[in-house]
Amino acid sequence: MIEWLAEPWSHVFMQRAFAVAVMSAIVCVAVGAFVVLRGMAFIGDAVAHAVFPGVAIGFVLHINLALSGAAAGIATALAIVLISQTRRLKEDTVIGIFWAAAFGLGIVIVSTQDSYTGDLTSFLFGQILALGDADVILVGAVGAALLLATFLLRRQLIAVSLDRETARAAGLPVLALDMALYVMVTVAIVISLQAVGNILVLALLVTPAAAARLVTDRLGPMVVAGCAVAAFGAVAGLYASFYYDLAAGGLIVLVITGVFLLAWVFAPRHGLVSRWAGRRAAAHGQAP
Repeated sequence: MIEWLAEPWSHVFMQRAFAVAVMSAIVCVAVGAFVVLRGMAFIGDAVAHAVFPGVAIGFVLHINLALSGAAAGIATALAIVLISQTRRLKEDTVIGIFWAAAFGLGIVIVSTQDSYTGDLTSFLFGQILALGDADVILVGAVGAALLLATFLLRRQLIAVSLDRETARAAGLPVLALDMALYVMVTVAIVISLQAVGNILVLALLVTPAAAARLVTDRLGPMVVAGCAVAAFGAVAGLYASFYYDLAAGGLIVLVITGVFLLAWVFAPRHGLVSRWAGRRAAAHGQAP
C-alpha cells in the first residue's frame, strides 16, 4: 500500500503536477466561495470562454497564450461589470451575451489557421503532466497574491455578495468590488487552465465551494472545507490518472463532482437524507 502511494511521487513530472493541481484548486476555492455566495457560477463559464479568443490570438501571433488569454478574460469581465450596471439588463443576460460572443470570436480566429498545435489543444484540455519548474513557480506566486487579495477584501466582498443595496448605502465601492471579483475570477481561471483546461476549469471554481456550502453556512469553514475537497480531488484524480493512464483534468473534475454528490445526499442539515428525515419526522408530528 505504501509503495502504491509513493510510486507517483518518485517522478518529477508528477511532483510538479501535484503541486500545481493543489495550488490551483485552493486558489479557485478561495475565489469561488464568493462566486457561489452571489449565485454567479455562470460568470466562471463566461470568463473561461472569454479567455479562449485571447488564446487564439496568442496562438496566431505566436505570443504567450496565458498572457493573451488573461488579457482577453479581464477585458471581457470588466465589460460585463460595466454593462451590467444598467437596470434594464440582468447580470446573467449580459454574461450570456459575452459568453457566446467570446467563444464565437475564438472559433473564427482559430479557423483562420490551417492546422492546430499541441499548445492550443493543451490549453483547451489541460497539460498538467507536462509542466516545468517555471510553471510551478508562476502558479505559486500568482496564487499567493490572489489569496492575499481575497483575504484583504473578504469583508467587503461578503457585504456586496449578501446585499448590494445595503453595501452601497454603507458607502462601499460596489462597482470597484465587482471589478475586483471579476478580475480575481479571471486570474484564478487562467492559472488553473494548465491543470484541467479551458473546458473543465469551471468545475474547480464552483464545485468544491458548492459542496462546502451544503455543509456549512459560514464563509471561513466553507473555504476550508472547499479547499479540502478541491485538494483531495486534485490528488485523487492524479493518482487515478497515473495508474490508469486516463486524462488527469477530467478525473480531477469527476472526483470533485463525486464529493459534491455525497455532500448533496449526506450533508448534516441540507443533505437529501437529512431533509427526508426532517419531513418524515414532521409528518409524524415529531421534532426533526
